[in-house]
Amino acid sequence: MSDIEVQVEVRVASDSPSGQQEAVSGETASDITGSLQHTGHPDVEEPLSLLASVALAPPRGDPAACGRVEGSLQSMQLQLQFQSLMSEAAKLQDCLANVQGQIEKDALAAEVPSFLYTCQRYFNQLESAAQSTVPQLGSQAFDIYPWCMQLLDFSQQLCDRLVQLVVAYASYGLLCLDETRPNSVSHFCIGQRQLGRLRLSTFLYCKPTPYLARVNTGLYKRMRWNVDRLGDEQQQTGGEQGGESEAETVGDTEYYFLCYEDIPNEHRAAGGDCAGPFHDNMLRMWSIGQWVQMNPNLDTEDIYDWILCEVPQASYHRLRFLGSAEPSSCSATDFLQQLLLSRQTKE
Repeated sequence: MSDIEVQVEVRVASDSPSGQQEAVSGETASDITGSLQHTGHPDVEEPLSLLASVALAPPRGDPAACGRVEGSLQSMQLQLQFQSLMSEAAKLQDCLANVQGQIEKDALAAEVPSFLYTCQRYFNQLESAAQSTVPQLGSQAFDIYPWCMQLLDFSQQLCDRLVQLVVAYASYGLLCLDETRPNSVSHFCIGQRQLGRLRLSTFLYCKPTPYLARVNTGLYKRMRWNVDRLGDEQQQTGGEQGGESEAETVGDTEYYFLCYEDIPNEHRAAGGDCAGPFHDNMLRMWSIGQWVQMNPNLDTEDIYDWILCEVPQASYHRLRFLGSAEPSSCSATDFLQQLLLSRQTKE
């Protein structure tokens, strides 16, 4: 049988209703594949590769099937990356037990910020993947919801693992968690997302940190969000950058925080029962608020006001109380997103 005859028969068989299940001219599919591969002609091997691609692809004209295949591949890729990052974090923490000498300690400590940056790129991928599923929720909600929950689970597990890693290194004196120090690793970025003309960058503190460095406000911050307003061109192109963007912003950056404060628990002080974390007669309450700068004044044109101010001072404008239970980083970010979208609607 000539090479041309084999190609013709393969096409005829594949076009027939039973062509995908029947043998061609008495030969099995594996026999034909072997004979084609042994011919050594590039023009014959190319149709074979195309045939294999068609066989593996979902039927044309079925967007739902194509979407499920694409989503499954992306989910598998993100899961493999997640397992790799979790494994790397465990290795970095295991190295603490065997480190010897100051040179080894310094080299090991330098790896953690680099690893945190690598994880930041992964967090951005999770945000991008989660946002890409939102337009499909109406038609494929039951298929997509488990995948979205899996993405949230990856993000939360990795956040918790990184906090454990940084705190462990700080306990050995290899990292500093004091945010007033220039070499501090008090917090790290856990992703970006875009909301229309707003770019939201999320940061997680490794331990509860006083809201103001030199003033006791009773507030302790756990998360921070930097909110930048983008220009029209950046709004159109920002979504194509996988959640990571250095686009030019318009106006000043706004800062929002997830904080807790211990307030008097009047109900418990009166002898009643009250659920929630408390210490003596105090109840811990979580909230989201906005940084409102007081000194230096944002409208000042005197550069010396900034040079002479060692630590900026600000008030905390509470926007939403979240109760006595600490929310997850994903839940807190969703709460802030609702507040920002509500504000955009009013504007």
